[in-house]
Order: sequence, then C-alpha cells, then structure tokens
Amino acid sequence: MEQVFSYIIGLGAAVMMPVIFTILGLCIGIKFGKALKSGLLVGVGFVGLSVVTALLTSSMGGPLKTITEIYGLDLGIFDMGWPAAAAVAYNTTVGAFIIPVCLGVNILLLLLRATSTINIDLWNYWHFAFIGAVVFYATDSIGYGFLAAAACFVITLVMADLTTKKFQSYYKDLDGISIPQPFCQSFVPFAEVLNRGMDKIPGMKKMDIDAEGMKKKFGVLGEPLFLGVVVGVLIGCLSCRGFSEIVEKIPSILGLGIKMGAVMELIPRITSLFIEGLKPIAEATKELVSKKFKNSAGINIGMSPALVIGHPSTLVVSLLLIPATILLAVVLPGNRFLPLASLAGMFYVFPAVLPVTKGNVLKTFIIGLVSMTIGLYLVTDLAPWFTQAAQDVYERTADAAVAIPEGFEGGSLDFASSIFSWLIFHCIHDFKLVGSALLVALTTVMAIFNRRRIIKASINTNR
Repeated sequence: MEQVFSYIIGLGAAVMMPVIFTILGLCIGIKFGKALKSGLLVGVGFVGLSVVTALLTSSMGGPLKTITEIYGLDLGIFDMGWPAAAAVAYNTTVGAFIIPVCLGVNILLLLLRATSTINIDLWNYWHFAFIGAVVFYATDSIGYGFLAAAACFVITLVMADLTTKKFQSYYKDLDGISIPQPFCQSFVPFAEVLNRGMDKIPGMKKMDIDAEGMKKKFGVLGEPLFLGVVVGVLIGCLSCRGFSEIVEKIPSILGLGIKMGAVMELIPRITSLFIEGLKPIAEATKELVSKKFKNSAGINIGMSPALVIGHPSTLVVSLLLIPATILLAVVLPGNRFLPLASLAGMFYVFPAVLPVTKGNVLKTFIIGLVSMTIGLYLVTDLAPWFTQAAQDVYERTADAAVAIPEGFEGGSLDFASSIFSWLIFHCIHDFKLVGSALLVALTTVMAIFNRRRIIKASINTNR
C-alpha cells in the first residue's frame, strides 16, 4: 500500500485530482463527458496554481536569501514547502490507509448526525496523514499515528460545521460548501478571539476597509495588482547593498514587481476554474447524499480552500503578510525558521478567517500577524520530528522533495503552523496513554456537542 500511495503522490495533484473527480463523478451518477470535464478543469486549476505559486517562490527566493545574507541572519530550519510534507504524509503506513480510514470516520459521523459535512477534498487528506506520520515516527507506534490522524479529522469536521454559516454567508456563490481543511480551520480560534477583542477598541469598528472599499477609495492604487507590484519592488530594493546597486538592478527590481503583480492578478482567474470544475461534483454529491441519508437537509460538501483564495481581500492581506512574516522570522527571539517555499501557502491562511472579520483588511492582517507569530514558533518546535520523518522517507524512496540540505533541519509553514497539529502531536508524544485518552475524550465531546447542535437546528428548521 505504501508503494501504491508513493506512486500516486508522485503523480501530483494535477494528475491525481482529475482521475479522482472523474471516477467520483461517475460513481455519483454524472455522465462521463461532464465528469471528465469537471475533473480536467480541477486538474488545469492545480496546474495553474502550481505555475503561479512557483513563480512566486522562485522570484522571491533569491532576493529573500540575499536579504538574509546582507543582514547576517542565521536561521537553521530549511523551508521544505508543502510538497515535502505531502510526500512524508503519503509515503508511510498511515498515509497508505488515510483515505479509507477518514472516509469511514466521515460516514460514521454522518450516520450519527455528528457532522453535516462530507469531505470529498481527498487530495488534502495528506494534512491528516501528515500529523499521523510525524506522531508515528516520534512514538514508533502505528496506533498512535492513526489516532492522531483521526482526531485531527474529527476536530476539523466539527470546525467546518461550526464555521459553515458564516462561510456561506460571506462567499455568496458557495451555498452548500464548507472547508474541512485543518490548516485553514486552525486559524479560526485566533480570529474569533482577536476579532471580538478588536471590536472593543474605540474607533476600530469605524475602520472597516475591505478590498472593494480600497479600490473605491484609492482607485488603481488600492487594487491587488498594484499592491503586488509595490511589494515586489520594495523587496527587490531591500535585497540590494546600497543605492548604487539599486540603480544598477532597476530592470530586475521592476521585473520582480511585475511578477508579484502577475501572481495577484492570475490567482483569481485560476480559482474560477476550480469553481467551474467542482460545482457539478458538489451538486451531484449533495443530491446523492440527500437520497441516501435521512434528515440530510443541511448537508455540506467539503471542498478545497483553493475555491476562495482568489478573493480580493485574501490577496491583499496575503501579499501584505508575506514581507511582514519575513520580518517576524528575523526579529522573533528563538525562531529558527525562515519561510521561503511556504510563502505560497500564505493565501490559504484566510479562507475561514475572512467570514469572521467580514473582509476587514486591517483586522484580518492583525489576525494574520498573530497567527504567523505563533506559527513560526510551532514550526521551530516541530522541526526535529519533521526532519526525522523526512530523512526516513528519503532513505526509502530517494524522493528529492524530502531531501534536506546537510546541516539543516526541515520545516514548512503550510502544515506545522497549524495549532491543531501541534496540540495533537504533543498531547500524544508527551503524555502517551493519558494524552491519548484526553484526545479521545475531547473529540467525543466535540462530536456530541455538534450532534446536539445539528439536531436542534433541524428541529427549528422543520417548525
């Protein structure tokens, strides 16, 4: 099974997802032509995102490395990015069985009415497999590994249910869709607490500026395209040693600005492909679920957060947070991680946060700063165990994606900054049986609470 999933992960999301969604479409009754088109559109969307995010990381990587050299920064955790984390996740026993295990848990919770989400975002199951794999390597116990993965899955499903109402209210064209992805949902607790705190600050409610408001107030200067150019130019200037070098490198500095502007402009266009491809699958899945499950009104289809990362507010705040996170990595005492390859994951921080702040750019940016501050420390803390897992996978597979340069540890902002992953890992690793019992109790309480909430909402709807 590990060899099978090693082969599948080698195909990449752009190949794997069209196959999965074409087969899924046929299984739920969509005609072959329509199912194939949906799958191909999703695959094309992944290709587009890969090209754009590669443009982001390749363009920013050189200047940011130069900045670290200019200012003598010593950050010993190498940014592996999400491909390394996915490779570690799926190249283990936990990863080999993660899809059937999680789907089984999902169906059980649906039957018990302990969730109203059916998660068909199969590719992103690697997030659950990853925490399971790291726990497996740290404890040398496959049981603990599967417990960690299942616990993360249940917690994420409940969080997706709790955030669905605000999510669908904010993203008007995504009725019946939720985002059961742990990286996105892990930032919601920060968002809820900080948003309520900021509302109590005098004058903060009046500073309600969203991306559309910025466009109206500042014209072209408030558009994500222009902000991308400005941030790219500023980073290009900071990577120069003195004014004379800035003058000498004007062409490359302007080129970096244009590339950053291109990233901000192209991502919304690419995400429209995801919406076009996934909507028929979501609609057919919901129709099938309504036939097979009693009391299925209110069932939501769990989809990839890629559906909404093209939102203007997401783009604006993500772009502003990229240089801010680099600065945090430099100045935070005790942090040893400099995000480079993970910068593309910055767009995935906010899909579940924006509905909480109602798109307020200032609030969302502050929440992002706090989340990334904590996230950098979490990456630093988990680096030894990620390194152990990555080295073992590399020895067995020789997969270049998990090759860590000599003298470095490995890490990635895309998964390790998730508070869910960090808490689950330390709960099991540090306290073994006691921690596992507490984790089982927590997920059980969450499931029971969610079941009561769902039943109560159903009764109120039927009155």
